[in-house]
Amino acid sequence: MTVQQPAGPDPYFPANGDARYRVHRYELAVDYRPGPNRLSGTARINAIAGRSALTEFQLNLADFRIGRVRVDGRQPHYTHRGGRLRVRPPKPVRAGAAFTVEVHWSGNPVPVSSPWGGVGWEELEDGALVASQPVGAPSWYPCNDRPADKASYQISVTTPSAYAVVAGGRLLTRTAKASTTTWVYEQAAPTSSYLVGLAIGRYQTVLLGDPGPGGVPQHGHIPAHLLPRFSTDFARQPAMMELFQELFGPYPFDEYAVVVTDEELDVPVEAQGLSLFGANHVDGARGWERLVAHELAHQWFGNSVSIADWRHIWLNEGFAKYAEWLWSERSGGRSARQHAAAAHRSLSSLPQDLSLADPGRKSMFDDRLYVRGGLALHAVRCALGDDAFFRMLQGWARWHRGGTVTTAAFAAHVSRYAGEPLDDLFAAWVHGTRLPPLPVPGDVTAESA
Repeated sequence: MTVQQPAGPDPYFPANGDARYRVHRYELAVDYRPGPNRLSGTARINAIAGRSALTEFQLNLADFRIGRVRVDGRQPHYTHRGGRLRVRPPKPVRAGAAFTVEVHWSGNPVPVSSPWGGVGWEELEDGALVASQPVGAPSWYPCNDRPADKASYQISVTTPSAYAVVAGGRLLTRTAKASTTTWVYEQAAPTSSYLVGLAIGRYQTVLLGDPGPGGVPQHGHIPAHLLPRFSTDFARQPAMMELFQELFGPYPFDEYAVVVTDEELDVPVEAQGLSLFGANHVDGARGWERLVAHELAHQWFGNSVSIADWRHIWLNEGFAKYAEWLWSERSGGRSARQHAAAAHRSLSSLPQDLSLADPGRKSMFDDRLYVRGGLALHAVRCALGDDAFFRMLQGWARWHRGGTVTTAAFAAHVSRYAGEPLDDLFAAWVHGTRLPPLPVPGDVTAESA
């Protein structure tokens, strides 16, 4: 596992996260009442100070009422304003020392405002869901909200027994008591704060295929009336799992779950070990199957292999886009080369002012980033040839499993599989803005932008 922690704040979200320490583990216990949209919680956060003593540190947490804060069992001085919980321990935490923070909070969770609308906790007509990318995690729990700070999680959710709770990870226990049920999930793999997904609703649970010995358990959680459509739309997900394990290497987590809410979502959203879809993404005709592949591919690229900061988001989205094309190619649809040609035609008519290596905060979810990212990978495939390309992908997923990466790290990784330097290819496709020519097999150079 390779972890590349940036030394300072995330350049796109400097108010989020604190690079002076890293979290090892979160233990969250929350109680949620859907009717009044009332959340109360306790967090126990095990962390390690960085290279300097900590006289203070910060967590990100939305506008909740703070009931109590403790550092190693002692009461610190703290302030809570503007989504930042600033904590000054009774005495400084030594450099490299482990420490524990406990926070009790309560209130009515709402999404965090962002340039893309509200993100994070979303109250539904009957339940709730959490889709936090990129900065929505503080909408419901205190965290060091930076993608590079990955930790293990135990999440306990108590809610009325009529509701099911789904989180990424393995369900440890489900305990009914009077009118409520407590669900406890464990996510042992290192997880970025924005990838902690949660869904609370009236769901029916189904098994997707038979994993067999050594297989990956896959479950769907769906409103009962959508089950017939879901059964068609997600029927080929087990085949996707088999293909992606062949192409990318072993699935990086214990289980995989998909949730379909009873409301529409603009786009599906990935979380670690979990993907969230809207009712509009099931049509009974596999009309959105490419998105099923896209979200599954994120479990390797984006979730297991995570970005060090948001400048490198194309390493998430470009890879997931190319996985759509690979699934199409291997399941009887258009080839990746045909998809690349169509994507190239599309981009050629759009503004050419976006660099994959640093798209800027406003453009980090621009459709062009997804498509150009897929094309950049296709250019690498054309340069390397299929054998080296897929060995390269498997090596990337294997060597950086559970860690964080950068664009420079990917370029260095690709170079190990290339017969000759690919500097011009990366300069054109990743660092430049002008659209290079459509890549074809055997390409090892491209026009610089």
